Amino acid sequence: MMRDHATVWDSCLQTIRKSVPMQSYKTWFEPIRPVKLEHNALTIQVPNRFFYEWLEEHYVALLKTTIRRELGDRGKLEYHILTSNGNGISNGNGNGHHVDQTGPVAAKAADGLVPGMIDTEHIKNPFVIPGIKKVKIDPQLNPQYTFDTYIEGDCNRLARSAGLAIARKPGETSFNPLVIFGDTGLGKTHLAQAIGNDVLARFPNKTVLYVSSEKFTQQIIQSIKNNAVNDFVNFYQLVDVLIVDDIQFLANKQKTQEIFFHIFNQLHQGGKQIVLTSDRPPKMLDGMEERLISRFKWGLSADLQAPDLETRMAIIEAKMNREGLDIPQDVVEFICYNIQNNIRELEGVLVSLIAQSSLNRREVDLDLAREVVRNFVSHINEEINVDFIQKLVAEHFNLPVEKLQSKTRKRSIVIARQLSMYLAKNLTDKSLKAIGDTFGGRDHSTVIYSCKTVQDLMETDAIFKDTVSELEKKIRLSLNDK
Repeated sequence: MMRDHATVWDSCLQTIRKSVPMQSYKTWFEPIRPVKLEHNALTIQVPNRFFYEWLEEHYVALLKTTIRRELGDRGKLEYHILTSNGNGISNGNGNGHHVDQTGPVAAKAADGLVPGMIDTEHIKNPFVIPGIKKVKIDPQLNPQYTFDTYIEGDCNRLARSAGLAIARKPGETSFNPLVIFGDTGLGKTHLAQAIGNDVLARFPNKTVLYVSSEKFTQQIIQSIKNNAVNDFVNFYQLVDVLIVDDIQFLANKQKTQEIFFHIFNQLHQGGKQIVLTSDRPPKMLDGMEERLISRFKWGLSADLQAPDLETRMAIIEAKMNREGLDIPQDVVEFICYNIQNNIRELEGVLVSLIAQSSLNRREVDLDLAREVVRNFVSHINEEINVDFIQKLVAEHFNLPVEKLQSKTRKRSIVIARQLSMYLAKNLTDKSLKAIGDTFGGRDHSTVIYSCKTVQDLMETDAIFKDTVSELEKKIRLSLNDK
């Protein structure tokens, strides 16, 4: 029977899914798309060269075995690497590994300079006070920002993996530059500096430099005033790994962008590593020259998402271990349920909680946690009521609240409605009639039937039971008890 590329790859995935952890499967295999099957060679499309290199380094044996199981001993796997413009080029390398290599390639050029050393008599260092010689460039890194303290989760796995790969081979990977983007407080600076710290630990003779875009701009202004722009550019060309934070603040600064453009080109052509952070992807950097945006797309753009509950709890517990803190589990869960989109706030709540406990000689409990969290979020003052339960359940099932109050009999909505009634009966003191009234004027017998249905489902469906428990816990922890 003839088999097409989709069928073959689907069979491969069934085997791979059983052989790797689920998180690794989601990160490294779900994004892959089968392209074609010709002469026992299956071509798969990967999002970028980083995916290709990671698969070849970590999963080549598994892929080889799986492909041969599906296509026979002569079976081969080729890669089609998607470029920033959505195109790809097929270049088989003779071993069955397709490599699509587009865009500039970093040259390995020796310039005769000693890494990490600078002659301050000829080139001024913008990071030191004039008149004071310093022969080694201060990396400007926070030593606490390391990979060990950067907790991995679904929200950051790709960016963290790319950072580790760069730290092992700075300037030698295809993801140069690495652009890390995401909202405020998600760990962009931490990850960028972790790369720098890891490079220094592995390669003490390399020059690493971290600079914020604001400081970079100030240095340019000062160099223009002192007629020392050439010195400024020459200084930055000595760097092996340049990390520029919050690159979006260079927007609409024409002279700064012009100078950064030349520094970027010199470093990239010299095989030096560039790491950038931004609050948005390169294509959305308004006020940035197109030639810079184009260069930002040369490497890998990796986004950071808001951490899920498990990752937030892991972050809190890791910080507790580092600081030697012992906080009750229900307090940790309460904090993580209420602080959802900002890691910086998450750690800030923990610091404030310990400070309040120490200064006021109070036990760390839910009451104190509620007082502290009120300074960070607004909904903590709400009480458990049917409206809030409906809102929470609707969000969980991705439904409008109005659907819970409607007459529709669609199964997914009926289940959500019955679950809402069950929680309302167990978590509020409302009568059955009052609960029914809030669900489109239903009578008390409907509420009783709904509660019985939910109880029956919990006894026969473990996943549904976990959902009910999770929602109930979230309601209890997110709101003040009556």
